[in-house]
Amino acid sequence: MALFGFGKKKKPGDEQSSAIKILGSGCAACNALEANTVKALTLLGQETAVEHVTDFSKIAAYGVMTTPALVVDGKVLVSGRIAEVDQIVALLKEARNPS
Repeated sequence: MALFGFGKKKKPGDEQSSAIKILGSGCAACNALEANTVKALTLLGQETAVEHVTDFSKIAAYGVMTTPALVVDGKVLVSGRIAEVDQIVALLKEARNPS
């Protein structure tokens, strides 16, 4: 049994909810990263559903130690800072359309 979700391996079928997540306690920085992410998704014409994960055991399962963090399709793209809209646009393009 994995304590607090540590050591659990994520399987492709484990992602039941949104493919885009903001990890954090719900503080001002987390909310700012979420707002910037929604703006970036809107600019790209993509689905704007973003899940806000506040459960620390779930956050730790991603290996994130500093929040806020942005997770796209199971990969942590930003951690410990508020990314600007243009940075998120570039990250989303790269994550979803790798060359």
